[in-house]
Formats: sequence, structure tokens, C-alpha cells
Amino acid sequence: MNTRKLKRALPLYLMMLPGLVYLVINNYIPLAGLQLAFKKFKYVEGIWGSPWVGLKNFAFLFKTRDAFNLFRNTVGYNLVFLIINTILAIVVAIMLNEVRSGMVRKVSQTLILIPYLLSYVVISYIVYALLGQSSGMINNSILVPLGIEKISWYTRPEYWPFILTFVQAWKSFGYHSIIYYATIIGFDKSLYEAAAVDGAGTWKCIRSITLPLLKPTIITLTLMSIGRMFYSDFGLFFQVPMNSGMLQKATTTIDTYVYRGLMESSDIGRAAAAGFLQSILGFVTVLAANMIVRRVESENALF
Repeated sequence: MNTRKLKRALPLYLMMLPGLVYLVINNYIPLAGLQLAFKKFKYVEGIWGSPWVGLKNFAFLFKTRDAFNLFRNTVGYNLVFLIINTILAIVVAIMLNEVRSGMVRKVSQTLILIPYLLSYVVISYIVYALLGQSSGMINNSILVPLGIEKISWYTRPEYWPFILTFVQAWKSFGYHSIIYYATIIGFDKSLYEAAAVDGAGTWKCIRSITLPLLKPTIITLTLMSIGRMFYSDFGLFFQVPMNSGMLQKATTTIDTYVYRGLMESSDIGRAAAAGFLQSILGFVTVLAANMIVRRVESENALF
């Protein structure tokens, strides 16, 4: 009997095999490399022969005078990104749904979709063409006509929290808005029809039906984002400011600091320790956030 079941399920096992092999190679075998976080890596001796140094590799993140700045920037930016992206994504998703359902006819669906079509073009354009001191559009087309002196954006760190927040929001909120939009169009339409019969308007329906039904999706996406709270978008924080030393106070995060340290000292052990620490902190943060959600509304917790 077991042989018959095995033969019947064999095609399914064969279909599963490529994915399983990929998972093992990419997710489980590299776990052996975690020991690099506790070793002084030497290229001659390799991973297994390098000497153990315990927790010394972890200390360099905390001994630097910029330690507070590193963690403040990494966590602070991610919190701002999370709040702004969530609000923008929900607003756009609701607008798309209202346009689709014909409840808001003055808003053109084309106008709402333009950011999706131009997002990557604008991202690559804004940080170079718009902010250039000599030929940038902001300086030449806005500030100079108003009689304001040109600003050297790449030497003024006080402006970069706003620039990075804007660029990141423009780049990322569209993905989440699609998720929220897909969730909204799956809601039971009879709820809205019943509300309309009772005299509820658009805003009342959004407030009393759409947002409450979106709450599980919002919580899930928020918990997933919290898991990346100690990571940062390397391209955003390193390439967009063009690794300018004058901007490092406002743009340095754990990832960029580790990269610079790795390029200068080639200390793979420290880089591995930083990545391992980020994973542990993210895991603990997710557990704590999920515990809070489970106590408040257990049905919306991830586990």
C-alpha cells in the first residue's frame, strides 16, 4: 500500500525537487558561514582554519564614536519610511478603488497611474538633474527666479533626510498600494451596497468599512517591514548621495558603514558579525511586535 502511495505521489515529489534543492543551496548551506562572525578571517587558512575571536567582531559597531548615529539613522529612517509608505499606499489604493467603482468621477485614473509609469525615471532624474548646483532645475528654475541663492545640495546634510524620504517613498509606495488595492477589490460589495442604502457616503464607507477590513493586511505588511528595521536600502543611502563624506552624518547607516569598513580593512569577520546582528535584532523586533499584536488582537497576529 505504501509503495502504491509513493508511486502515485512520485510526480509531485519530482516537481518539488528543484525548489527544494534551490532552498537548501541558497538558504541552509550558507548558514555554515555564520561562524565567520566569530572568527578573524584569514584568506590563507580559510573559513574553517581561521582563529576564533568570540564577540570581538561585534564590538566595532558599538566602539565607534558614530555608533549612536548609525543606529539612529537606520531605525529612524525605517520608521519614517514605514509610516509614510503605509499612508501613501493606502490612500492610492483607496483612490484607485473609488475610480474603478465609479464613485469618484472627477479623478482621472490615468493621473493616478502616472507615478507608477514614471517612478523609476523620476528617481534617477531627481537626485542628479534636479539637485545639481550649477545646472539643476531646482536651483535654476525655482530658487534663482525667486531671488534665492543657489543651494549646494551635496554639501548640506540637513536637507538629505527630506530628500531620502521623498525618493524612497516615490520608489516604494506603489508596490504596497497594489497589495492594498488587490485586497480592497476582494471585499464583499454587499457591505458597500447596504451602507449606501442606509445613506452612508464615500468617506463614511471608507472610514467604517474599507479601513477596518484593511487592518489585517496593514498589520501583516507592517510586521514584515519591522523585520527589516535594522537594514537599509544600500543604493538609496550610498549611491544616491554619491558616497559624499559631507553627507555621512545624515546618510550613514549600518549597511553603508560596514561596506566602507569592509572596503578599507577587508575584514570579512566584522561584516559577517554586522549582518548576523542585524538579523538577530530584526528577529527579536518581529517577535516583540507580534506579541503586542497577539495581545491586542490575536486573530491578526502572524503566529
